[in-house]
Amino acid sequence: MLHKTFRNISLLALFFLGSLILNAETLKIDKGHSEVGFSIKHLMISNVKGKFTNYDANIEYDIKTKTFKKFDAFVMVDSIDTGIQKRDDHLRSDDFFDAKKFPKMTFIMSSYEKEDSTEGYLYGTLTLHGVSKNVKLEVEHNGMIKDFKGNTKLGFTIEGKINRKDFGLNWNKVLELGGVTVGDKVKIIIELETQVK
Repeated sequence: MLHKTFRNISLLALFFLGSLILNAETLKIDKGHSEVGFSIKHLMISNVKGKFTNYDANIEYDIKTKTFKKFDAFVMVDSIDTGIQKRDDHLRSDDFFDAKKFPKMTFIMSSYEKEDSTEGYLYGTLTLHGVSKNVKLEVEHNGMIKDFKGNTKLGFTIEGKINRKDFGLNWNKVLELGGVTVGDKVKIIIELETQVK
């Protein structure tokens, strides 16, 4: 009797686990309508914005419950683009990203916390410049729609803040009248348009 009960519980657990896996859709990023961007203070008076053009992610998302089951992403740091070649070359150098030694930035999701039907939080490990730190990213679910070809599309806005010095990006210059050239806090601003595979 006990053996039969245990077997039934095991089968129920396997069914439940299987249903969770089946509910998770694999999402592919539409890079033509997405952007991995950032913003940082310059001279403490203005915000300079930039983006990375080479990136991808393995995303599994439960459409029914609106929760991420997997979000593992990478960015090639030498794809940085701030609109000024000289500045981009400096950012790729060992003063900042040291792109030759540390070519890839990664985010590996550990959990997702759903706030409501449109908002939540991605928790995970960000590895940058050879340093790994736990970070929290805010997620806004921008909706789901069928495009003119019948593809299911989902949109997300993901934002967060990190301190670049936590990852060993310490370069700066002190200004004569006080202040510094580059701020420490970096705003992460990601716009994703995805498609169900």
